[in-house]
Amino acid sequence: MTPMLKLSMIHKSFNQGTVDERVALNNIQLQLAEGDFVTVIGSNGAGKSTLMNIISGVLQPDEGTIEIDGRVTNRMPEYDRGRLIGRVFQDPMAGTSPAMTIEENMAIAYGRDKQRTVRIGVNRKRREMFKETLETLHLGLENRLSAKVGLLSGGERQALSLVMATFTKPKVLLLDEHTAALDPSREQIITKLTKEIVERDKLTTLMITHNMQQALDLGNRLIMMDSGTIILDVPQEKKQNLTIQGLINEFSRIRGANFVSDRTVLA
Repeated sequence: MTPMLKLSMIHKSFNQGTVDERVALNNIQLQLAEGDFVTVIGSNGAGKSTLMNIISGVLQPDEGTIEIDGRVTNRMPEYDRGRLIGRVFQDPMAGTSPAMTIEENMAIAYGRDKQRTVRIGVNRKRREMFKETLETLHLGLENRLSAKVGLLSGGERQALSLVMATFTKPKVLLLDEHTAALDPSREQIITKLTKEIVERDKLTTLMITHNMQQALDLGNRLIMMDSGTIILDVPQEKKQNLTIQGLINEFSRIRGANFVSDRTVLA
């Protein structure tokens, strides 16, 4: 069976040929089957965000190939790749237009995988569809379609970003620490919504998180990155019995380092 996402021999360096040269990704090999929900942990500088940017097309790899649903996407422009990929960022202000209304933002998201047109259409049929979609969030946003997105709270905006990123059921969903900037109560709401949406629509998902408990609780697989490489890949049958301390022990064993027991030890 063709993987939904396949990364082969991915290498990426910055400031090549200078004293500041840094290897961000080194020989990354990664495959996600359709419906896989993979959480990604690792310290700052491990290469997690670079990995997301390579997949989405923000950055180009120095070497290697990216395949989405069997299509090599290396030379595909970022806007074209956006028809295959949904992405939610850490910053609730990213991914939406604050000066536009909720329904206008949703109309843009709805048209992402369709032929481009000059006019953003919000007719009665689409408005009802937007309302029905927002009702699943249980945040009351379905009654505020004409509200400017800039007036929403961080949690509300992140929930809207999540809906917009998954509206057209993308081939791959990228979640880049999308709960990290929220307070604990909002974080719980967005985490719950993420689980519900990904499982309901069987979305192939790659999620970066610094919260190790969240990484253990969500998804069917966990990978750990360090210094631009994947140092641990935990399948579902092992992941469900793994603890935070077990993750720390694995990191210490692989890297030969000693760390205290803390939920953000890999942050």
